[in-house]
Amino acid sequence: MAAQSGDTAARAPIGAKARLLGEATVPHKLAFRDTTVGGLSGIDRDPCTGEYVMVSDDRSNLQPARFYTARIKVDGTGVRSVDFTGTRPFRQPDGTVYPPPSAGDGKAVDPEEVRVDPLSCRYWWAQEGDRPSAAGAPLVQPSVQFANRSGAHRGRLALPSNYAFTTGERGPRRNKAVEAITFGAGSTVLTSAVEGPLLQDGPEPTLDTGALIRVTQQSRRGAVLGQFAYPLEKIFAESDPSSPWAPDTGVPAILAFPGDPGRYLVLERTWVAGSGYKIRVFDATTRGATDVRSVDSLAGRPVVPMRKKLVADFHDLGVSTIENTEGMTWGPTLPNGERTLLLVSDDNFSPEEVTRFVALAVR
Repeated sequence: MAAQSGDTAARAPIGAKARLLGEATVPHKLAFRDTTVGGLSGIDRDPCTGEYVMVSDDRSNLQPARFYTARIKVDGTGVRSVDFTGTRPFRQPDGTVYPPPSAGDGKAVDPEEVRVDPLSCRYWWAQEGDRPSAAGAPLVQPSVQFANRSGAHRGRLALPSNYAFTTGERGPRRNKAVEAITFGAGSTVLTSAVEGPLLQDGPEPTLDTGALIRVTQQSRRGAVLGQFAYPLEKIFAESDPSSPWAPDTGVPAILAFPGDPGRYLVLERTWVAGSGYKIRVFDATTRGATDVRSVDSLAGRPVVPMRKKLVADFHDLGVSTIENTEGMTWGPTLPNGERTLLLVSDDNFSPEEVTRFVALAVR
């Protein structure tokens, strides 16, 4: 049932604010233990070691799909240092590494997010799968899997049925599936978000209109506890008409607030030809929002979406350059009570982009 305007939950305040602490850049295509560091699209802090774990979105094209660990020093002056300490490949249930898409066997993965289980310190990782653009290419379903600290497969979370690719015009768009997961509610709930609107939920954002994506809360065993519509922003600028590339926008990361099971930081990443990237972080809540788990299509439906409020726009913070920022995690608490927020950009292994860590202080 949609919340009424007088509901207490609908009036619950949100609205954290952020300021820039500093930045640090990793050398392009840094060689580390026979791998190429890059494509860092997810980051989380490991409470068992104090280190950070990061996932590379290399689909085994350069080296096997993998994660990295690092000691990252963050304080009130920014990101003081980034020292990589390890890397391991993710492994299939049979113990082998994941093959590249060129193998054509339908076993390739597209890693996009990693979270450390606060209870076991295992690594839960999300991959978008592949809705093929070419006839005859294998369809690979999105998934959330968990692995031990050496990368060995330890299980898989059953995702909502509407997260699955289908042969028809339903489910996630290509490259717009599960790219964001987070633990919340005392580590008992895993929340995920699809990057863009499902095909049946309407078109992607334009200059004039935004779109609705789905955010899902599940138990650790996979039971769907709730699903909500999150309002994605409109495209921020007109695209260069000479470019063959359409604007690209979506949610690559979501991060639960400690102690508040319905409240999240949501990262929106948008790229427009001729204007570059816009990176924004929003404070959002499910309180008062319609549970849409049984709503087949959001197109034209009168649902109450999640409420949100802007926390940070990188264009307003003084960040040196705006990059393809995709990873986000909480860092240490500062002496003044502010919580640090650490974000990392995915360089796409391109010489025109960089791997940059940005530290914010959140009030």
